[in-house]
Amino acid sequence: MSATLVAKGLAAGHGDRVLFSGLDLVVAPGDVIGLVGANGAGKTTLLRTLAGLLPAEQGSVALNPPTATVGYLPQEPGPRPGETVRAFLGRRTGVTTAQQELDQATEALTEGAPGADDAYAIALERWLALGGADLDERIAGTIADLGLSVAAEQAMTSLSGGQAARVGMASLLLSRYDVLLLDEPTNDLDLDGLDRLERFVDGLRAGTVLVSHDREFLARTVTAVVELDLAQQQVNTFGGGYASYLEERETARRHAREAYEEYADTRAGLLERARTQRGWADKGVRNARKKMPDNDKIGRSLRVESSEKQAAKARQTDRMIERLEVVEEPRKEWQLRMSIAAAPRSGSVVATLRGAVVRRGEFTLGPVNLQVDWADKVAITGANGAGKSTLLGALLGRVPLDSGTASLGSGVVVGEVDQARALFFGDTPLLEAFGAAVPDLIPEEMRTLLAKFGLVADHVLRPAATLSPGERTRAALALLQARGVNLLVLDEPTNHLDLPAIEQLESALDAYEGTLLLVTHDRRMLAQVHTTRHLEVRDGQVFDRS
Repeated sequence: MSATLVAKGLAAGHGDRVLFSGLDLVVAPGDVIGLVGANGAGKTTLLRTLAGLLPAEQGSVALNPPTATVGYLPQEPGPRPGETVRAFLGRRTGVTTAQQELDQATEALTEGAPGADDAYAIALERWLALGGADLDERIAGTIADLGLSVAAEQAMTSLSGGQAARVGMASLLLSRYDVLLLDEPTNDLDLDGLDRLERFVDGLRAGTVLVSHDREFLARTVTAVVELDLAQQQVNTFGGGYASYLEERETARRHAREAYEEYADTRAGLLERARTQRGWADKGVRNARKKMPDNDKIGRSLRVESSEKQAAKARQTDRMIERLEVVEEPRKEWQLRMSIAAAPRSGSVVATLRGAVVRRGEFTLGPVNLQVDWADKVAITGANGAGKSTLLGALLGRVPLDSGTASLGSGVVVGEVDQARALFFGDTPLLEAFGAAVPDLIPEEMRTLLAKFGLVADHVLRPAATLSPGERTRAALALLQARGVNLLVLDEPTNHLDLPAIEQLESALDAYEGTLLLVTHDRRMLAQVHTTRHLEVRDGQVFDRS
């Protein structure tokens, strides 16, 4: 059915910190609204509030019609133990919950409970609307269409990362919600998956609100942008697509700065004029009080009159200052200014594979013959499941080879975001976990460094596991800056980073002088970051496309 979601005056906060307030939003059929803002601005909080999973601190959320279905599809933190592919897809499409509600309504109907007829009709309508009647048939067709050779009863925990990403895509393609709320749907998708997702979103009749840090995806899909501006404590809505949003935002910020500077200059000028006028008035009074000849009464009167006029002018200037419309100074946005500390250079040859073969079940990588030299900037692309992460593991000596040889050159110091992110889990406070990785830094230096990455006092003492994925990624990047590395390995580094941080990471990579291995499906990052080589991994084989 066609449905509209209307939010009025929403507000949310974290502790004593306000995330957003006075937020109004209308999501009509066919709308694709991109929700943007820095990490911690409240994007996921807003999606969960719109979905009814969090109560609104202020304001209201309403659906028209009230029986419409809202699907909130978050980025999965990981497979649930014992959950099969079928169960995962049933849960994500809402059919499992709808089936449970229908079973309960059916039981109440058979027992003749009061109002059971209406409850059963509503439950049945919801189950049918969500696609429960033919879900099993659609699952089989969608899995086949995505090229997945997995069984519906196979455990999610048994899937590779690439397979799990495609099953996540299947959950989107199978969804029949009236309003869709998508949190980072592009994470972990390869180029084919991104293309399918874009076509899916373009073809939706349901109103959609999505959070994504994939700039190209936003540019190709959204019809409007809502920005949660944490720095300015504002909610800004921009009509038009993502490119239009960037232009309008820049214009609005420039005008806000110009308006404040004009106000500040005008006020400063009036204050200076008032001070001068009072100075003249005071000087005139002092001169008039000086002992003067009796026959100079006229001169004294003129001086007194002049002083009174200056005092009146000063009061008039004060009133002009009071009547000025106050323009608040735009808050300066926090900006990540990162660099990647370089260790002393390694030898000329950084890593080699000779006849390397890795077998994992039915999957085989290789044989691979590859040499990475000092200062190579290598982009590695390929479909999910093609073997990119296996290739990285083999190059770094983490994955045992079934045949062939692998070696790292002399003096190689490896830095990895994924490996560093893994340090920030558990109940250990962030500052303590960070300090264990860089024992040479004193706590004050660690706090200063983490603050550069937006991790301030209320972050560093929290258990690391309570950090958001984006905050853990920032901590990992801070760790790279604290350590010296000469072989930087980034496997999908933009996942969970906000847009300003991604842009800063791109700048840091351009300035980095060591060796880089970059695995990413972020099309704009591939275009922005200068690379010297391009390796494509396809079906377990490595092709040099340089």
